[in-house]
Amino acid sequence: MEHRFPEGFLWGAATASHQVEGNTHNNWSEWEKKNAERLAGEAKTKFAGWQQEKFPEMFNPQNYISGRACDHYNLYEKDFDLAKSGGHNAHRFSIEWSRIEPEEGRFDQKEIEHYRKVILALRERGIEPFVTLWHWTEPIWFQELGGWDSARSINCFLRFVEKITIELKDEVKFWIVINEPNVGLGFGYLKGSQPPAKKGLFKFLPAYFNMLKAYKMAYRLIHQIDSQAKVGFAHSFSPCESDIMWPFGRIAASIAEFFENFFLSSSKKQLDFIGCNYYSRFMISLKGNNFQKGEISDLGWEIYPQGMYIAMLRLKKYDLPIYITENGLADADDSRRPEFIREHLKWLRKSINEGVDVKGYFHWSLLDNYEFPDVRGFWPRFGLIEIDYKTLERKPRESFYAYKKIIENNGLE
Repeated sequence: MEHRFPEGFLWGAATASHQVEGNTHNNWSEWEKKNAERLAGEAKTKFAGWQQEKFPEMFNPQNYISGRACDHYNLYEKDFDLAKSGGHNAHRFSIEWSRIEPEEGRFDQKEIEHYRKVILALRERGIEPFVTLWHWTEPIWFQELGGWDSARSINCFLRFVEKITIELKDEVKFWIVINEPNVGLGFGYLKGSQPPAKKGLFKFLPAYFNMLKAYKMAYRLIHQIDSQAKVGFAHSFSPCESDIMWPFGRIAASIAEFFENFFLSSSKKQLDFIGCNYYSRFMISLKGNNFQKGEISDLGWEIYPQGMYIAMLRLKKYDLPIYITENGLADADDSRRPEFIREHLKWLRKSINEGVDVKGYFHWSLLDNYEFPDVRGFWPRFGLIEIDYKTLERKPRESFYAYKKIIENNGLE
């Protein structure tokens, strides 16, 4: 099997503003302070015994308050030097809406210039920026207006998109307008376990369809401002499988995938590329977690590299370039990450051999960070680079160098 990747393939890692920058003032930062004690208490029933023993920091309320995080806001040049030393030629990051528009309709030019410097710092190092505009966090005023389930949400978001695109169009080619709408809105508006902590189908559905409409309009808006821009969104794809007796299991899995991919299928005419976030498969089983085979991550997720291949084959029908915009695992001791990267890339290469147009791979994450979904905080460690949260020391892990070797070879040995 050919293990080299196509010429011009993009290799990098990803971050998100709230998770690494530190000292944000948005709907998440305020919610964290109000809920940290509760979240620390719930850890006793939320996580398995081995997780509690290995990561006792989950019982500390401070774990759930993002605070200064990795202070990437001030240390981004140091972090990009490390990315460059690792061979990265692309980097995905997000612009914090609450910094750009701290009050409705008032834009902070100083913060816009900060992100211009971030982008130029990447360009100076030969690293292609992929800019995410919505990675789950929002200004407080946006929530006070009602959030995504408000009809006003669309125009508010488009005003932000327009301003950023006009300001940064000369420096940015790739725009990821939305990150994981199904996951972000699912936890925030359906399950209600993270900001804005609204709960129920009648909150979720208006938010979902408002965001879908906002994405389509943002796609057209960005192209009106810059006809050469490449615009898409990052879709969380977990291939659905079932061990329930055929055909009932396949029917259940097909229904689950239909709803998981509705945002994608509904916006396929407004896509220049597909951003695919892949972590594991979604299994419909009557056995609980007993279906899992092989290793699991620190978060208890099944490590299933073949799912990358399955995901690519199912996305092939869209006939669009694909970028793996996130792929990683919680692995504090870095014992599984090097092999995790190699195995997922092996299956990714196989999909390319079979005609899937994959253009790049971004590992999640460049740095250990404040983990978002369901508000897990700092204890899950996803970084190629370890962060000492007390000293802010950066230390590349073994996986950082394993990934560097793959990049230098533009493929696997």
